[in-house]
Amino acid sequence: MKKLILIVIGGILLATFTTHAIAAMYDLKTITPAIQQALDARRGRFNELQSLKSQGIVGENKAGYVEVVTSDETAHAIINAENQDRKLIYQAIADQNGLTSALGTIEAVFAEVQRSKAQPGEHIQLENGAWVTK
Repeated sequence: MKKLILIVIGGILLATFTTHAIAAMYDLKTITPAIQQALDARRGRFNELQSLKSQGIVGENKAGYVEVVTSDETAHAIINAENQDRKLIYQAIADQNGLTSALGTIEAVFAEVQRSKAQPGEHIQLENGAWVTK
């Protein structure tokens, strides 16, 4: 049992170190037309997305994406577009930095960034999967 606990603790420490190390390595080395389009689209929908967040319709999930947290069907189009752009950017970061096997970690790091940037009253999903209001 002690050996298992040490392995788990070691894994948590390694994951924490890896997350911080990868976060420090994030860099878009090349802004391709597709990446520029995704960045511009995200800027263009920022106010609408913020409005959905402040209304409690949308939240930041633990995987680095936005998610509808109420039964509002009208928000799905903006959420799908936002998540497609985020996925493209995350994948570009992974590809351009030789981190293709670390996409999940990249998403988790960005999820933490989004949680920390969330405003009071907005929904965020914790790492354990629970949704809370910040």
